[in-house]
Amino acid sequence: MKGPIKIAIADMLISFMWVFCSSAFGLLTYFIATAAGVQTVPWASIVIITVVFFVFLSIFNIIGGFLGGASFDPASTTAFYAAGSGADTLISMALRFPAQAFGAVGGALAIMEAIPEQYKHMIEGPSVKVDTHTGAFAEGGLTFAITFIVLLIMQRGPQSEIFKTWFLSIVIVTLVTFGSAYTGPSMNPAFVSFALSISIWYSTLNCV
Repeated sequence: MKGPIKIAIADMLISFMWVFCSSAFGLLTYFIATAAGVQTVPWASIVIITVVFFVFLSIFNIIGGFLGGASFDPASTTAFYAAGSGADTLISMALRFPAQAFGAVGGALAIMEAIPEQYKHMIEGPSVKVDTHTGAFAEGGLTFAITFIVLLIMQRGPQSEIFKTWFLSIVIVTLVTFGSAYTGPSMNPAFVSFALSISIWYSTLNCV
C-alpha cells in the first residue's frame, strides 16, 4: 500500500469514478433489457444488473490494484481494518474515509450534469420509504449482513478472484434489491454521499 496521503487521493479518484458509473447501472440495465427485448421478463433485470455489476466490479478491482489498493467503499475499508486485514493505520483511515466521501460527492454531481434530463429519475439515490425506526433497523441489519458476507467471501471464499467477484456481485445485488423496499441501495456509504449531494444540489438550484 502507498503512503496515507497517496492512498487517500487514490480513494477519492476511484470513488468519483465508481459513483459516476454505478449510478447509471439501472439506466444501463434498462437499455440492455430493451435492446434484448426482455424488459417484460420479471427476472431479466436482476440477471442483467448482476452481470453489469460483476463486469464493473471486476474492472474497478483492477483499477484499485493499479492505484495501490484504492477502495471506493468506506464500509468495507473500515471492516477490513477492524478485522485486522490490510496495512491501514488510524492515520490512513482518518484520511481515506473523507476522501472517499468527497470523491463520491464529486461523482454524483458529475453524473447529474452528464445524464440527459429525461433519464435523471432513473439514477436517484437512496431515500427512506418506511418509518424512520424501520428504516434504521433495516439499514443496520443489511449493512451488517453485507459487511459480514463480504469479509467471509474475501477471507474464506474461493481462491479465484473471478469467483470471488461473482459471489460478491450476487450477494450485493440481492441485498440491495431487498433493501430497496426500505431505504434503497445505501449499504455503501458512497451511495449515501451521492443522495445527500443530489439533495443539496437541487436545493441550491431551487434557491437561486
